[in-house]
This record gives sequence, structure tokens and C-alpha cells, in this order.
Amino acid sequence: MLTTNKTQGKQLSWVNISFLMLTPIIALLGTGLYIHQNGIQIFDFLNFLLFFILTGVAITGGYHRYFAHRAYGCKPILELFYLVFGAGAFQNSALRWASDHRDHHRYVDTEQDPYSIMMGAFYAHMGWIFYKEPSNRNFDNVPDLLKDRLVLWQDRHYLLLSMLIGFVLPLAVGFAVGRPWGGLLWGGFLRIVITHHMTFSINSLAHMVGSQSYSLEDSSRDSWWLAFLSNGEGYHNFHHRFQGDYRNGVRWYHWDPTKWFVKILSWMRITSHLNRTPDDTIFRARLDTDMSRVQKKLDGASEGMRRHVLAQLQSGREALERARRRWAEVRAGYLQVRANAIAHSSQVLQDWKENIRNCEKELRQASHRWRNLCRV
Repeated sequence: MLTTNKTQGKQLSWVNISFLMLTPIIALLGTGLYIHQNGIQIFDFLNFLLFFILTGVAITGGYHRYFAHRAYGCKPILELFYLVFGAGAFQNSALRWASDHRDHHRYVDTEQDPYSIMMGAFYAHMGWIFYKEPSNRNFDNVPDLLKDRLVLWQDRHYLLLSMLIGFVLPLAVGFAVGRPWGGLLWGGFLRIVITHHMTFSINSLAHMVGSQSYSLEDSSRDSWWLAFLSNGEGYHNFHHRFQGDYRNGVRWYHWDPTKWFVKILSWMRITSHLNRTPDDTIFRARLDTDMSRVQKKLDGASEGMRRHVLAQLQSGREALERARRRWAEVRAGYLQVRANAIAHSSQVLQDWKENIRNCEKELRQASHRWRNLCRV
């Protein structure tokens, strides 16, 4: 925990406190009472799902990966969508959200981190929002956003946009199907509360539970179940290590709908210049983290034991890197040959496939040895 009290001298924001405290009460009691009196119809759930998806992706794909990290480029129409529906999530304007988030990455786990986990789980989750912004706040960490007219427009009209998208539009959709109160409760209050705590959980739980495969330098963690609950944001250790990557879930099977959304839009030329960390860089980061973890375990061990283990570890790492390099070279060669398949016999292709299988076997063996070496 931080020894200094970063809340000292700050004024409470009773507007924020009231909103964060009252919306869950209205969502739970109001929706429960509405269901008791009117039952549940598919239109209520679809209203919730519609605005959950629209505002959710506006936060994860827009506020986070586009505005805060510039992990890719996009057409103005998509930027406008992010700004309009992001406002409906009631998580502040994109300018302020991105500024806070860049400070979070720059000063993670320190007193200057806006939602530092070192201040406790509740503070990181939502307690930090209970305080007013300083009156002299500057935005020198988002100079690119200060030049964006759409971002500045949204910041000026944030309250109006948030009310229109967050409450009025779900109410109107509900009214169109004869269930206005259902629209307001399901698509408005209930959806806002759930999207709030999806985001808040990344600031708190993703710094408390999960694995650290890419870095031990901060408290961030990877959690598949948090990713499932947050549109793919739960692979937080990877994200902190490679914050400019448009992906949070780097593996093809990692649940990251935001990654897929951005990728699909790139095929339609709506997004572009998707930042993707090279596989070799990610691979080396994992090895570095494994070695750092072993070195921490060796604290207090005899010098002789320490030298012996680290020598074995270095040897295992070199063997694993050689095996992976060999596999990558052979695979690249096979893909080149396959691209010119007409010019080569089927036997040539089969030989290349056999070569790949041998390299994969060697890589599996080297990986198995590495894992065993790391279990000291």
C-alpha cells in the first residue's frame, strides 16, 4: 500500500458518488420490480444487448485502444461512433478518459497512477472517481487529442451526449416496442452499471488476480475469465507490456471481441495501421519473465547453487531459441514453396511438411525442458 495519502486535500464529488451509488440501486430494484409486474420479453433483453455492445465496444475499441493507445488508425465515421456511444457509457469524455489511462500506464502502481491498486482494491475499482478533478488539470499527455476537433466537441457536449445515448435512446427504443420503462431500465440503468463494473474490474481485479507471463515489473495480471467479462480486456499483463498492440488477447483462441472487431473493420478499410507486436518480441518477453521469476526464487540461495541453476537456465533458453528460430525458418520456406505449388511436385511439398513436423517436435522438447528448468 502507498504510504502517502493521495486523497489528502481532494474534494469529494457528490455528483459522481451519487451517480455511482444510485444507479446500481435503480438498476437492481427498478428492473426487479419491472420484471415482477411486467415479466420479461425478448425486446427488453435485446434492448440491453444492443446498447451493451454499442457502448462496450466504444469503450474498449475506442476510448481504450484507439484514443488512449493509438493502437490503430480509423476513419472519422468510426471515431464519431466511438465518441457518441462512448459518452453513453458514462465513463467521462474520451479526452479525460485517455489522459487518465495514459497516466495509469506511465505511473502504474505509484502515487501518480490515477487508479493505483496500491491504494487498495476499492480505490482502484471506483473510489478514485469519488473525488473531483483538480481545477488546474492539464492535458499535456494527450497533445494528439487536443488537436482532434471531434474529441474536443465530445468533451464540450459530453453531458448532453451521455444523457441522450445513455438514457433517452434506450427509452425511445423501448417506447417503439411498447415497453418504454423496460427500455430505460434494461438498456439504460442496468446496462450502464454492468459496463461500469466491467471497466472498473480491469483497474482493480486485473491488478490482483491472474498470471504474469510477460512482465513482473508491475501488478498487472492476465485473466481469461476477466477477458470474457470485459470484451477481451482481461489479458492485462500482456497489455501493460505491449500497450501499443491493438490486441489484448494475443493468441488466436483468446477471447477478445474487440480485437476481432478492429480486425474485421480493417478488411473493410475502416480501420488501418493495426499495431502488432512481433512474435519474436513477445516470445523473448516471456523468456525474460520466466528467468526473472526464477532469479527471484533463488534469492537467499547459496552462490554456487545460484550459478549452477542460472547456467542451466541459460543453456535451456539458448536451445529453445535455436529450436524456435529453426522452426520459423522452415515454416517460412514451406509457405514460399506452397505459394508456388505449381512449380513443385507434391513430393517436394511433403518433404517440407515432414521437415516442419521434425522442427515442431524439437521445439516441443525444448519447451518442455525449459518449463522443467523454470520449476526450481
